[in-house]
Amino acid sequence: MFDGGITVNKTARPVESASGTFHITDVYPSVDCGRFPVKRIMGEAVEVWADIYRDGHHVIAAALVWRHEADGDWRHAAMTLHSDDRWGGTFVPDRPGRYKFAIEAWTDEFASWRHRFEQKQKSSGDLTLDAIEGAGMLTQAQAGGPADAAVIIRQCEIYLQTGEAGALLAPELKEAMADSQFRPDLTRSQLFPLVADRPRARHGAWYQMFPRSQGKVPGAHGTFSDCIARLPDVAAMDFDVVLLTPIHPIGREHRKGRNNAATAQPGDPGSPYAIGSADGGHDAVHPELGTLEDFRAFVAACRAHDMEVALDFTPNCSPDHPWLKQHPQWFRHRPDGSMRPAEDRPQPDDVVDPDFTGEDAAALWQALRDVVLFWVDQGVRIFRIDNPHTRPLSFWEWLIREVQRHDPEVLFLAGSFERPKLMKGLAKLGFTQSYTYFAWRTLRSEIEQYLGELNSYPERDFFRPNFFVNTPDVLPFHLQSGESWMFKSRVALAATLSSSYGIYSGFELLEHAPIPGREDYLNPETYEIKVRDWEQPGNIKPYVAALNRIRRGNSALQQTNNLRFIGIEDGDVIGFVKQSVDQTNVIAAAVALSPDVRDIWLPLGDAMVRHGDARCPVTAVEDLVTGERHSLEWGGVRLHIDPKRDPARLLRCVGLKEPS
Repeated sequence: MFDGGITVNKTARPVESASGTFHITDVYPSVDCGRFPVKRIMGEAVEVWADIYRDGHHVIAAALVWRHEADGDWRHAAMTLHSDDRWGGTFVPDRPGRYKFAIEAWTDEFASWRHRFEQKQKSSGDLTLDAIEGAGMLTQAQAGGPADAAVIIRQCEIYLQTGEAGALLAPELKEAMADSQFRPDLTRSQLFPLVADRPRARHGAWYQMFPRSQGKVPGAHGTFSDCIARLPDVAAMDFDVVLLTPIHPIGREHRKGRNNAATAQPGDPGSPYAIGSADGGHDAVHPELGTLEDFRAFVAACRAHDMEVALDFTPNCSPDHPWLKQHPQWFRHRPDGSMRPAEDRPQPDDVVDPDFTGEDAAALWQALRDVVLFWVDQGVRIFRIDNPHTRPLSFWEWLIREVQRHDPEVLFLAGSFERPKLMKGLAKLGFTQSYTYFAWRTLRSEIEQYLGELNSYPERDFFRPNFFVNTPDVLPFHLQSGESWMFKSRVALAATLSSSYGIYSGFELLEHAPIPGREDYLNPETYEIKVRDWEQPGNIKPYVAALNRIRRGNSALQQTNNLRFIGIEDGDVIGFVKQSVDQTNVIAAAVALSPDVRDIWLPLGDAMVRHGDARCPVTAVEDLVTGERHSLEWGGVRLHIDPKRDPARLLRCVGLKEPS
């Protein structure tokens, strides 16, 4: 109680459930109305927007509330009204993991009174009772904090001593009361999920290899020591992630031969995707590769080269996987009691699929989760999941959540080239990144349409593309001619259009021998051991290295979304501009899609670069390969492209501040 006789109520009031007074609609970001989490990067601001309104002319207030799933307390940030009942706010997820956010709205009773009072002042009527009403509201205030309480008490004293209503209209009192009054009609929206990942989830250059093919002696099985010896070559190309095909023991029963022959010949190593033998299963290392300690040494060696290890993970089991004897209930059986092979495969086959929906499915799911966690304990934080569309989607949603609850830095790549909606469904349920159709988009119109789809809403909020130019299973027709310019063009497009991209080893050597009429490699490495001359003439390793160095040095190329295509008259050249999240780094590119020498005009008239608080027009471009700088003339620059030398021109945009 202070001398004026007005008490400041300091009792906290709990958040109440929605009363129906407010409507909170059209919330952004959300995926399928909040069924699936939005994807963002830790440490970066998340913008949240919503339409918020109620009946009448009351002044309303809104706040954004959020918390990490491991936290008990909610954090709050005020939202701002922009126009037409559209409110916005931001929050920053400060560590990786799963978050929930919601929007709260309530009536600001004091601000509503103040607005009515100011309107009545214009009519010059008697406002005594209105002023008393406003002063009475101060007696119901709860302390938003010592500073707010001091303002409320002071203005109360001034009003009681002078009777001047102006004391109740002070701007500082309005601000103090905004946080210091009951909110009986406080309404909270539904909760919306969000996943904040570490930066590698958004950008990285991937190099895929078969560990057994990293040796130097023809026919000899490579080891982890051979893989370690290979790392300086991969690191020199500035890759961020080394993706290994499965490293586990390979089954012997029904082992496949070369070129997927039904019967293996003596010495054929079998497919690493037929996992399990007497030497162990998914938590074991193939003996010819080395030991678990050798694998840990490989992980450490990658880390020393500033690279991460990604492991290929698949639930495939060979017919002699230990689980078939230890847990026969995890597999389907045919009427004669034999194991049923994987779907859509010939019989007999080198792979048996576990039964994800059987009576003991819970134990199977837990065993597979424990396999992933085992490799996490060995230092692996990235997993490529082979053909996840062939297993229940509910399993992957559960597995990813379980693993990331243990370690939120673990990332998952969906290795699936399936129907578009199924691939997007996999991304929604939790996969960090996804394979794409980039390998089959070759025309300028196809590329522009596809990138437009990936950059639209809501896809950009949940689908992170990884543009692999080739894989062990995919040798696109356009690479089968073995033309160097085409390999360069495709890797340049992948590396600049998508913030994550990858190549399968041999791409840098222009390997291109196909099975006639098919998009498959002849003599695929999946069924044999290959030994390569990594320095063979004609390789494009320096070109790949230059691209990756440019990516590392330009944040505009480390995200996919801020992309705008440029209208170039030559239909065989694709042009685009990408800018970083903060708009300080802007890259323009022109990439040839055919082998002919050409001169083009690249218009950049409306491109802008941020300098501090100002955005400035682009006045020049710097060639990121040669270092040459060219001033813009008539809003653009003329470029000469010789695809046989380099099909891509990559330019950093330079903006100068306009005179003040």
